[in-house]
Amino acid sequence: MIAATSMTILDDFKALTKMRLALSVVFSSLAGYLLAAPQLNFNDLLLLAVGGYCMVGASNAFNQVLERDLDAQMERTKNRPLPAGRVHVPRALALAIFLTLAGICLLYLLNWRTAFFGSLSIFLYVAVYTPLKTRTPLAVFVGAFPGAIPFMLGWVAYTNHFGIEPGVLFMLQFFWQFPHFWAIAWMLDEDYKKAGFKMLPTGEKDRGTAFQIVVYSLWMLLISILPYTHYTGALRLSDYGVVAVVLVGIVMLYFATDLMLKKTNEAARRLMFGSVFYISSVQLIYVMDKFLFYGA
Repeated sequence: MIAATSMTILDDFKALTKMRLALSVVFSSLAGYLLAAPQLNFNDLLLLAVGGYCMVGASNAFNQVLERDLDAQMERTKNRPLPAGRVHVPRALALAIFLTLAGICLLYLLNWRTAFFGSLSIFLYVAVYTPLKTRTPLAVFVGAFPGAIPFMLGWVAYTNHFGIEPGVLFMLQFFWQFPHFWAIAWMLDEDYKKAGFKMLPTGEKDRGTAFQIVVYSLWMLLISILPYTHYTGALRLSDYGVVAVVLVGIVMLYFATDLMLKKTNEAARRLMFGSVFYISSVQLIYVMDKFLFYGA
């Protein structure tokens, strides 16, 4: 009985903090740190990983508190801890507040800029993006700001400086989010509409939405090769690195174009998975390229 209760608590914690999403965000932050650091400091990596998880987990917990009634209306989310009644609002709020304070403290031990950007991401996600989701499709644009912070956060965590390098990392993840989240919104459009969420740019699964997905994918691809110009400070790409980045970008662009041509949920699903493959691959390519061709 105790073991079963412990597993239920752990499962609810994972659901409230959206563990898989949070871990992917932590991965982005660590990649940004590795790009900046000439040598590894495992204490800093641990602070960044745990502090970053706390901040993302807090954002997701706050979001689910605010949207608990809307979550109950959607098939995808009706079994989350709050709408299902397994966790009550005060407990979820307490968890969100604790994770926020813990995350800020841990990131502040790295430097104040890292704590500031982490705090800003929570504020934008919870106080701006979340309430806008039922009012305007521009919510995705607003949500792209906190979503783009993790990759650059790692760079700032090491350097305590915001310049061209973290700016490029921010822009890359910023533009990537539009095809990624619009692909998700395309697949879940009917479910989102039950709760009144306005996620697609035109409001419909039409050619206009698909065209915008292609356009943002092109911008994302262009930004991804900026480090090859060597005008991006210490953030650079070798000949091999830029070829690899372009190749995975072409794969992403193929899926985006396929959605524009077919306009089906299956095409959107392929784009969604393709976008996850893309951002993970680009981050790995950047890091491997640095260590293989520019030293560590």
